[in-house]
Amino acid sequence: MIHLEGVGYRYAGAPRPSVLGLDLELRDGEVVGVVGAAEAGKTTLCLLVAGLAPRAIRGELRGTVRIDDEDVGPWPMHRLAEVVGSMSQDPSRQLSGVNGSVFEEVCFGPMNLGMPRAEIVDRAWWALDALRITDLAERDPARLSGGQMQLVALAGLLAIRPRHLVLDEPTAQLDPAGTRLVGDALQRLASDGASILIAEQKTDLLARIADRVVVLDEGRIAMEGLTDTVLADPSIETLGIPLPLMVVLRRAVADAGIDARVLDVVET
Repeated sequence: MIHLEGVGYRYAGAPRPSVLGLDLELRDGEVVGVVGAAEAGKTTLCLLVAGLAPRAIRGELRGTVRIDDEDVGPWPMHRLAEVVGSMSQDPSRQLSGVNGSVFEEVCFGPMNLGMPRAEIVDRAWWALDALRITDLAERDPARLSGGQMQLVALAGLLAIRPRHLVLDEPTAQLDPAGTRLVGDALQRLASDGASILIAEQKTDLLARIADRVVVLDEGRIAMEGLTDTVLADPSIETLGIPLPLMVVLRRAVADAGIDARVLDVVET
């Protein structure tokens, strides 16, 4: 479990905090989506939970971040990295740059954790298959498209199978098919007990996989609750957050006086 208590963060040299007074709990096996307009604090929240702020990105942290009931403030980065896997918006920054094939790249994380060879290989193939990119196994990671890099970077993270996962717009460069593959893989991880925090602009994805959604506005939590409730609230549009397609369709059908059962075919 991940627990934030009164967390605020101001980057070095910044005139004001990027997030302030955040109280948030992320339970094991739960997927929590984070939405908000640009500069709302989504990326900062991800950096804090992943431990990159303030360890790698300097600034002033207030409040407490607890993981599995332990204050992680004193933890070194390598210890935190063993329990929290993170992925940024730019997949090229996630790749090692030292491996000649995608398969070796996906093996890289488990190898650094000293896992047995057979387990490393099994985990790598499992991650590649989960994202349907086994055909890329022998490709040079430097010669992939942006979307392919995103999937390979995520496969490397999935191969580690961290207890907690923090993703900052992991599907930014993916088409609908790739986005669905990522969603399916994340649901499988959550069913195995992993807790997942995902900042994402694609509310359709969150509507499908998230248990709860947190809405950030100017660094504070403006709304929090069950996914169906939050993403159906029209007030989120005033905060620059698009409603999921199914919410829009349901509203249009209701306004037109059409039987809502016509949408059953779309949802399936």
